Amino acid sequence: MAIHAINVRNQFRGRIKEIVPGPVVSEVDVETGFGIVTSVITTRSINELGLQVGTEVLALVKSTEVSIAKI
Repeated sequence: MAIHAINVRNQFRGRIKEIVPGPVVSEVDVETGFGIVTSVITTRSINELGLQVGTEVLALVKSTEVSIAKI
């Protein structure tokens, strides 16, 4: 499978640093040049995509809400 075009502007290339497996959903930590991006996806998708630590991936971020907190 190849991505030829996608309309998501926030794309971060990185490598999977850690996978925290669960029975239905799992957490995937992707190390990017901007820091760690964490995704929660189905465990089935992880298996079907053959994802594992060290796999190079593209994290696509599309959100309808962004929250800001003062630090």
